[in-house]
Amino acid sequence: MVRSFGKLSFLDSALAVIYAPLKFFHTGNDKSTKYIGPILTAEKSFQQQLQDAYKKQDSYAIKKLEANNPYKKTKVREWTESIVFAVFAAAFIRMFLIEAYVIPTSSMEGSLKVGDYLFVSKMHYGIRMPMTIAMVPLIHNRLPFFNRESYLREPSLDYYRLPALGDVERYDPVVFNYPEGDSVFVTPERTISIYDNRRMNLHLETSYPLTVRPMDKMDHYIKRCIGIPGDSLKIINKQVYINGKSAAKPSYMQYLCHVTPSEPISLDILGELGVNLNECDPNTGSYFLTKEQRDYLEANVKGIQIQILSETAKPSFAERLFPHSPAQYKGWTPDNFGPIWIPKKGATTPLTLENIAFYKRVISVYENNKLEIRDSTIYINDKPAKSYTFQQDYYWMMGDNRDNSEDSRFWGFVPEKNIVGKPLFIFFSKYSDPYNGSKIRWKRIFTEANKFR
Repeated sequence: MVRSFGKLSFLDSALAVIYAPLKFFHTGNDKSTKYIGPILTAEKSFQQQLQDAYKKQDSYAIKKLEANNPYKKTKVREWTESIVFAVFAAAFIRMFLIEAYVIPTSSMEGSLKVGDYLFVSKMHYGIRMPMTIAMVPLIHNRLPFFNRESYLREPSLDYYRLPALGDVERYDPVVFNYPEGDSVFVTPERTISIYDNRRMNLHLETSYPLTVRPMDKMDHYIKRCIGIPGDSLKIINKQVYINGKSAAKPSYMQYLCHVTPSEPISLDILGELGVNLNECDPNTGSYFLTKEQRDYLEANVKGIQIQILSETAKPSFAERLFPHSPAQYKGWTPDNFGPIWIPKKGATTPLTLENIAFYKRVISVYENNKLEIRDSTIYINDKPAKSYTFQQDYYWMMGDNRDNSEDSRFWGFVPEKNIVGKPLFIFFSKYSDPYNGSKIRWKRIFTEANKFR
């Protein structure tokens, strides 16, 4: 289109590929620009003239046509244009349609394993339009080697999501932006939120700068949706209850187990069973095991006991666990938790000093209100509030590796705005064995991401 208006330079072509609306706007408002006709027809006609001259061996005509060739490009320009187009075509697909992810931690084992490479559909739950627009293509939030963010916070666009192909359903694995990832310390080992830094008294601010991120540049997490908007949820001795009924357990869900072997367990057997050897401690008999793995080992060991955290065993959990109000919920642990109610768009809940801890971040951060408590009265936007109506849906996400997952039990609800997409399938999978080196999991390649539900 741009070339049909006589814009034939490399800059014109590059801008048309990188940000076509800006180039169209500039072309349409340039009074000196005139439409010269369909460029493909004109270029085809010129090439035909050149071919005819070669056939007639008319050296004068060939020389004249080549000297006045308006479409001629150097090899450097041809390669550069091809690379620019390829990069931005890939960036477009990644931004709006499908993106590749790799599982970095064991929080979803044994369903999704460390080293699984996934394709994730960004269309399924509705394409989320970009909010951060000044960024390095094909990089999410951190430049490799430079240890710097890969984008500019301004200019930015408001949140907008296109209609969804389907809803987030209970037990779906979901990719989302980490809800507490707005203010983080990026350490060599991992990214830690300012909130965890305060709760655990890590004092990272003395060693690392605070990085403030827009919502769409927060780290990506993948967990399983356990609770949907409007659900009531409670955990009793590791069993999740939804609306008073036992929730289904993923087929490959893992628990931390203490194994008492009758003789040393072969690492080869553990490897064949799919036990993550990086996460176990044979010296203490601690293993993260699925039901299938437990059933297999029970025939060869003295006993297997699933570890359940009690209030007396882990009193410090009350500080770290959502809603981070240990004085009110001091008996809560990751294994005995709740009850909680998951906010639903349009639903109204009473607000009291007893329950405000559950909804404080929702009201103030996720829904952009001014929230204060003065003289035992709750104020929203400087007005006394005895109830609140939620503006978007929220979800409760948990890892399948229940005893080694930082999930909604620690940081609470996941806003609908943070939902990124639905995992489709595993296109590659590798495993770093601490004893035998790196291996490829051939059986997992091209398997459905939710096959292991």
